[in-house]
Amino acid sequence: MKVAVALSALFLLPSALGVNVTYDPFFDNPNNSLSYVACSDGTNGLLTKGYTTLGSLPDFPYIGGAYAIAGWNSPSCGTCWELTYNNVSINILGIDTAAGFNIALTAMNVLTNNAAVDLGEVDAAAIQVDSSVCGL
Repeated sequence: MKVAVALSALFLLPSALGVNVTYDPFFDNPNNSLSYVACSDGTNGLLTKGYTTLGSLPDFPYIGGAYAIAGWNSPSCGTCWELTYNNVSINILGIDTAAGFNIALTAMNVLTNNAAVDLGEVDAAAIQVDSSVCGL
């Protein structure tokens, strides 16, 4: 009986996905307008919530594109993701499209111990967390 309870509890835990993580210095510039990203306007956009630039976002520079955001006005705009690489975890606010995750260079340097440029890309574990973790 205890084994069955333990096994059923495992299914309640969110599972991490293996994803490719890259960086784009666009996401490091606090003055860049949100009008250039998929989560700009529309009912799910961030402009409609009062944010105007990347720097106005509460989790800047921990922002970027996420695979869950299919395009403009996606219901996944503003989702928060925990990325883990080599036992280092960061939270990323999803504001644009990406094949995996395409994040600010600053954020990727934290994730990779300042090796983002040398590595170019890494495979990380990703799990969606509550948007409040990213300040929304």
